[in-house]
Amino acid sequence: MTESQSRYSIVERLTDKKIKLMSDKSSLKNQISQKEQCVQSLKSDIQNWKKDVQEDIKRAERDKERGIESAEKDLKNVKERLNEQEKSYSEQICALDNALKSIEEISKTAPSN
Repeated sequence: MTESQSRYSIVERLTDKKIKLMSDKSSLKNQISQKEQCVQSLKSDIQNWKKDVQEDIKRAERDKERGIESAEKDLKNVKERLNEQEKSYSEQICALDNALKSIEEISKTAPSN
């Protein structure tokens, strides 16, 4: 019986060791699988990040273009206002010149005291 118990004990220990090794092997496969999933997740994250950055760049570019368009409209409006003011000043200067000529002619024809 002792011999039988001894064999049983050896078989049990070997079986336990085999089960532990199989479990460890399975654990390694799970670790590899988890790491592969992590790598895939990181790759997916970087692709999404690149798309987000591209969208951000496009949005920023559109904002800058709108800013340029707005500045060009402002410039055009200022030029138009300046041209109108310049025309108004020219008309006023002409009117003053005419007034001065009239005064000069009156002065020439008026008797001096």
